[in-house]
Amino acid sequence: MAASDKIAIVTGAGSGIGRAVALALLREGYAVVLTGRRKDLLEATALAGKSSGSRTLVVPTDVSNPVAVGALFARTKAEFGRLDLLFNNAGTGAPPVPLEDLSYEQWKSVVDINLTGAFLCTQEAFKLMKAQEPRGGRIINNGSISAHAPRPNSAPYTATKHAITGLTKSTSLDGRKYDIACGQIDIGNAATDMTARMKSGVPQAHGAVAVEPTMDVEHVARAVVYMASLPLDANVQFLTVMATKMPFVGRG
Repeated sequence: MAASDKIAIVTGAGSGIGRAVALALLREGYAVVLTGRRKDLLEATALAGKSSGSRTLVVPTDVSNPVAVGALFARTKAEFGRLDLLFNNAGTGAPPVPLEDLSYEQWKSVVDINLTGAFLCTQEAFKLMKAQEPRGGRIINNGSISAHAPRPNSAPYTATKHAITGLTKSTSLDGRKYDIACGQIDIGNAATDMTARMKSGVPQAHGAVAVEPTMDVEHVARAVVYMASLPLDANVQFLTVMATKMPFVGRG
């Protein structure tokens, strides 16, 4: 099946990595369902992708709400008839305060969006992908460098991103019988609004504050497009793309 015939859902498509990936997929010819919490940002992404000539559908959705997620996938099926790619990208973090000072509500908000949201979308994608013809599809999860190593004061985000790795492995295994492939992209210091503070310095493990290098978010988009381009009998299980000199490999 050519990319021009394929349908993708991108969560968190209104900004940052989600927006960059959605636009890259549109340039490849995918029809893209743009979802996230803010309709104005989703519509801005759709407008930015208009020159590609590919179709977009804006569906504002809270991915932590199972009813809303069910409606998103029902709308996708009604509009396009199938789903070939899900990019589980929507995510949030808690304030960078000491672990013992985090509120239950702050913890739960991150878990609900980052982990439960990815699970709910994966579950609905399974239902659609296993029943369609041709059968199957691909799910790509945004894991993050935090799926490997934490930053200071990041327990909720780091815990959910480690959990995404488990979800990726289970999805990959459980999807085999339905021709559903699942992989994970772990991203380090892509230049987005979320990482803008790195230019003025962020806390390090040894207590100091240091400026960290970033990379163009377009490199992430190209990596996701590559993962998505493979036939379903091949899969990038895990891929790490990061700013070369960020403090991750070694001791910083």
